[in-house]
Amino acid sequence: MGVAAVTVIAAAIFVWGIVSARLERADLTAPIVFVAVGAALAGLGLVDTPSAPESFKPVVEVTLVWVLFSDAARIRVSELRRDLGRCVRLLGFGLPLTILLGWALAVWLLSGLDLWLALLVAAALAPTDAALGVPVVTNRAVPSRLRRLITVESGLNDGIATPVVVLAIAGAASVEGLDGVGPGQALLELAVGVVVGVAVGAAGGVLLRCTRRRGWAAEEFTGIAVLALALGVYSGALLAHGNGFVAAFCGGLAFAATAGRRGPAEVGFLEQASGLVSLLVWLAFGVVAVPIMLDGLDLAVALYAVLSLTLVRMVPVALVLVGAGLDRATVLFVGWFGPRGLASLVFALLALEELGPGADHAVTTIAVTVLLSVVAHGATAAPLAARYGRTHGTPAEPDESAVEVPVRGLPRRRVPERPSDDSSGITSG
Repeated sequence: MGVAAVTVIAAAIFVWGIVSARLERADLTAPIVFVAVGAALAGLGLVDTPSAPESFKPVVEVTLVWVLFSDAARIRVSELRRDLGRCVRLLGFGLPLTILLGWALAVWLLSGLDLWLALLVAAALAPTDAALGVPVVTNRAVPSRLRRLITVESGLNDGIATPVVVLAIAGAASVEGLDGVGPGQALLELAVGVVVGVAVGAAGGVLLRCTRRRGWAAEEFTGIAVLALALGVYSGALLAHGNGFVAAFCGGLAFAATAGRRGPAEVGFLEQASGLVSLLVWLAFGVVAVPIMLDGLDLAVALYAVLSLTLVRMVPVALVLVGAGLDRATVLFVGWFGPRGLASLVFALLALEELGPGADHAVTTIAVTVLLSVVAHGATAAPLAARYGRTHGTPAEPDESAVEVPVRGLPRRRVPERPSDDSSGITSG
């Protein structure tokens, strides 16, 4: 990557930072803008496309580490307790069903993929990204418990899907005879990653809580400490021959459990940093994956993308939420708002780095699905959230506590929370 490309990237980030609110009002979100910038860099020849995956590899890996850690660390235990049953239904049963259904559909519809690559596509497209449905999780007309349910699912499902993605990449590499770990070794590395992540994350949370209590930790540096902790969890797992991504996710969960009440607030700087690098991932996606997508797009891929966003997502959600106290409109609302975003892109880029051209068909399918999701969910989020709020919401209370809704690549937003808006389609239990 030359100086000209770096200059364009820096200018794009700066311009986005100073006019992002205005562009959002014109429905130009960060993913759309930076994918376009990346595609332009590739089209103008400012980036060497064949070598781009290797060049972007550090950024992609760091992004996934920070996103997994911060997503897990910002989930408050009280949120899980309040809707534990529904979270378990979506994450413990709905997510595996989504992967299985997506896997079966990929095997049947995408003839160019073997079983491992089909599993890669299904697992990479299973996680949702609430950041692409911002009007849903920030609209006060939508009941708070429903918004919490969507954000908790989005925050945890990428970490749960990561081991499946890692296993699928290892299996595909083994079939193609590439250097790397096989499925058995990958499982062992996943187990080591869990142990290292829990140990280091919990130790970091305890140390931060203790030093904060004694006044040893300066507030302006605790966020930097958490950012370093996330990287330390990842590198520590690699030193122990474990999987660093799983370690990052488990480390975030352990940190949240041990850091005390101030724990979620300490993740703010980490979220800002991951927001910055996420812009670079969208840009890398435009550079690397868009040309591959344009070359490999066909009717079967387009049909899979449509079915992935509808049937593959909505049927498992409907099945697992039977008896959960939600009416039909609410189940459809939750089922539709499962945007595919940053995690899916990172998984695709990692597969491209590990498997090379052998992953092109899988990457094309993931890329088409994500781009379709950016457009479809971006266009429908605001009107459908407003419509749902009119029929299922309740009037806002004047004195309300606020909850933070982190949005990748955008400023953090504090959204008023309503303590009594659990009516009309959302019952307790």
